[in-house]
Amino acid sequence: MAGKPGPLPEVGAKAPSFNLPSSKGGKVRLVDFKSKPVVLYFYPKDNTPGCTIEAKEFRDQFAAFEAFGAVVVGISPDTVESHCRFVDRHNLNFTLLADTAHSVAEKYGVWVKKKLYGRTYWGIQRSTFLIDKHGKVAAVWEKVKPEGHAQEVLDALKAL
Repeated sequence: MAGKPGPLPEVGAKAPSFNLPSSKGGKVRLVDFKSKPVVLYFYPKDNTPGCTIEAKEFRDQFAAFEAFGAVVVGISPDTVESHCRFVDRHNLNFTLLADTAHSVAEKYGVWVKKKLYGRTYWGIQRSTFLIDKHGKVAAVWEKVKPEGHAQEVLDALKAL
């Protein structure tokens, strides 16, 4: 059973740290991106329709995020192997992190009870956090709709 998720980090708060296995090998920590803005997006599952739309939009806008010095990182409870298949299948050009124990999702308050067809279960609430170059939360998007979301995040990044 899942632990009790924390509240969503508030704008201006220090972003919770993490250290997770990466689709590119090794582990990735938030501190690895010190002095760079980070787009940290949580999504429910690799290769599902909404998650694929969202990932492709971040892929297609990747150069624009890089132009602002930002790093894009996706997190889901899928395994590294699943992430690697997702990256290969859709030519994703950013890092995916495996939060199989959902400990980081809990820290960010996005591991929630969900309902589908009358069944209750724990899972990721699609959410994105824009973290500034000082490690502070600059913007939060909850219950994200995948279509057009990457552009929303890019617009907020431009305003930093």
